[in-house]
Amino acid sequence: MGFGSYDESEQQNQEVNTDEGEGVNVHENDHEGKVTFETDASTDDLIDQLGEMKDDE
Repeated sequence: MGFGSYDESEQQNQEVNTDEGEGVNVHENDHEGKVTFETDASTDDLIDQLGEMKDDE
């Protein structure tokens, strides 16, 4: 087969099963709650660290 060639038999009779009951539930793993963390760093320290990370890029 050359570049861009394909087997036409693979392109024929393609059926897609579209049973509505078998769809993907995008909310299956939704979680409600909070995320909290404690740090000894001040806001200024965190902003300085962010600036350093941006400078490294």
